[in-house]
Amino acid sequence: MSDCIFCKIVSGDIPSTGVYKDELVTAFRDINPAARTHILIIPNKHIDSVNLMIADDKPLVGHMFFVARELAAKEGISESGYRLIMNTNADGGQTVFHMHLHLLGGAPMKHPMG
Repeated sequence: MSDCIFCKIVSGDIPSTGVYKDELVTAFRDINPAARTHILIIPNKHIDSVNLMIADDKPLVGHMFFVARELAAKEGISESGYRLIMNTNADGGQTVFHMHLHLLGGAPMKHPMG
């Protein structure tokens, strides 16, 4: 998608603080971090949201979570703990409509349900 900010990051048209990239995903630091460690892991393929995944995307989504695990270890937060969040659509808090996984950690986090 030519107007998608995350597609432009994948293509290199918009710079980012990249921490990982392979043939399936790109990971970079969030420009508005919600935690000490806040990394976004996005598929290189444009998928608007979880609702628009197809069966062929199952390996891709599994890879996103595997990369999150590896990045958590690299960031030194795997033992203390971290949170993975994937927001879907407006009511779910999605603001960029290119599916992405948030990796958050680096300090104790409040329970998301109160």
